[in-house]
Amino acid sequence: MPESTSIAERSVEMQRSPEFQRLRRTFMAFILPMTALFLAWYLAYVLLAGFAPDFFAARLGESHITVGLLFGLGQFVSTFAITMLYSRWANRVYDPQADPLAARMEQGEQRGAA
Repeated sequence: MPESTSIAERSVEMQRSPEFQRLRRTFMAFILPMTALFLAWYLAYVLLAGFAPDFFAARLGESHITVGLLFGLGQFVSTFAITMLYSRWANRVYDPQADPLAARMEQGEQRGAA
């Protein structure tokens, strides 16, 4: 990148680069299905709570644990699971692709400041 380019120009140039576009596709390929899966699970939880309260109030055996309680705890478990999956994926797949692009942007900033 030429030394006289501003940060905005370098950013636009980076966003248009094939490497950045590939990185963006990689990110979306992971995020969109995970988001859809979680939202479907959450929507099922909300709809069942609203339209099937008897089902959610059903006790498991003679305990005080209900189906609704398990679904609610499942929301927390799935949130932590998705967070762990994302962290592992980002460390293995996303970050190794993003680091060279970040380094290129930082080098441009250092050259522009000099």
